[in-house]
Amino acid sequence: MSDTLSYLLMAWSDPQLLMLTALGTFAGIYIGAIPGLSVTMAVSILVSFTFSWDVNDALALIVGIFIGGVYGGSRSAILLNIPGAPSSVATAFDGYPLAQQGEAGRAIGLSTVMSVVGGIVGTIMLASAAPLIGELALRFAPRDYFLVATIGLLLVGSLAEGSLAKGIFAAALGAVIGLVGMDPVTAEGRFTLGQVELMGGIHYVVLMIGLFGVAEAFYQLHNLDSPVIRQKVDKILPSFAMVLKFLPLSIRTSIIGVIVGVLPGVGGDIAALMAYDHAKRTVKNPTKPFGKGAYEGLVAPETANSAAVGGAYVPMLTLGMPGDAVTAVIIGALVVHGLNPGPMLMVENPHIFYFTVGNLLLANVFLMIFGLMGIKLFAKFVEMPKAVLIPLILVLCVVGTYSINSSMTEVYWMLGFGVLGYLMKIFGFQMGPIILGAILGPLMDTSYRQAMSSAGDNPLELLQGLVTSPLSLILTTAVVLILLGNTPLLKKIKNKFSPASARG
Repeated sequence: MSDTLSYLLMAWSDPQLLMLTALGTFAGIYIGAIPGLSVTMAVSILVSFTFSWDVNDALALIVGIFIGGVYGGSRSAILLNIPGAPSSVATAFDGYPLAQQGEAGRAIGLSTVMSVVGGIVGTIMLASAAPLIGELALRFAPRDYFLVATIGLLLVGSLAEGSLAKGIFAAALGAVIGLVGMDPVTAEGRFTLGQVELMGGIHYVVLMIGLFGVAEAFYQLHNLDSPVIRQKVDKILPSFAMVLKFLPLSIRTSIIGVIVGVLPGVGGDIAALMAYDHAKRTVKNPTKPFGKGAYEGLVAPETANSAAVGGAYVPMLTLGMPGDAVTAVIIGALVVHGLNPGPMLMVENPHIFYFTVGNLLLANVFLMIFGLMGIKLFAKFVEMPKAVLIPLILVLCVVGTYSINSSMTEVYWMLGFGVLGYLMKIFGFQMGPIILGAILGPLMDTSYRQAMSSAGDNPLELLQGLVTSPLSLILTTAVVLILLGNTPLLKKIKNKFSPASARG
């Protein structure tokens, strides 16, 4: 017991580990805030510099970068409507409207506090239930990943904001874009039009920057002479009453984040979108309409994507399987340092597990400190004249896109998606379903084909597996209930028997 406690507090008591965790968190926040500079890229570069370091020093810096980078994407999402990372796409839905209403300071402050809440919940679940959750992740078959992706795609109804038909069209368009490139099974080109440049596919971060950043810059040209919105930055830290009010929602969405984060290859971006959908479905009286600056729409994705970090560590530490791209890089770092990620890690090197848990908690403390710093300076971005702000947004988009793979081809694609997003905004389409389709399309495609292959290409055997496996049956039931819940008949019945209609 004393050894476990000493491992948990190691990062807290060692000045060097404290400094490295703080440095990593600080750097992660500002790397994450720049579109195109991903956390995975930052960790990959850092790992190459830490091969000769002590393993604890290397892990402390990496954990800080990871925690800070996931949160950092929310800043540009709130201020400029450009998510710094895919996991911050849902944050922009209500965060940017809040900035347009002069509440950027409060929005960033609330997102900081709730990100810390999500990070702490995710870490607690990692510490208390890692073996159990890891075993659950191991039970997921390809058909279960297909069902999870299907559940995610059904969020299109919540993200469409009006016309469901437009939402379905946008999601289908995103799925087609996500499938461009080399077929993962046959290695043949799909939707490449014979162009070698498209064999590697279209990075969904390029799509995200174009649809949100460039499209928003073009759209702002309609109101070039509109007055500058002064931001309220006198009250940044949310009140205790406000945090308490949103705590039940944040805990629920944190659990969603952990569960989705545990699944290898899924990640915080899908967790954030699922959490946003959960908030829209369960919050009866939001502070404002969703999509118009609802605080609930900010709380849900921010807690979920931070909690997904703890979830991603579960399969890495217990099974040796990466929960997302960042933990895949961390596995490589552990192997280089002579460790063996997987079931034997807890037996051979238990201190690594408990050190990671303590380090994650410490990084969240630094996230609270650094996340609440510099907000007044950041808020000045929104107060810039649009003649200055719009070119700045376009420059950030170009630099961020080019930094992904140092490719001008992706910059051209980004500008093309910007024009497409601008036209779609004019005609009332939402950008969320396109990103959702681009992320989930490849996952659905690969999972379905793997499931069919494991079923001997027999559809009846695949259907039998959906009802004979308890896990698959639960997910299938969830898909059916969501589909039924979205039918017009059931919606009418629900509205008829709702408390509001009963009072009327």
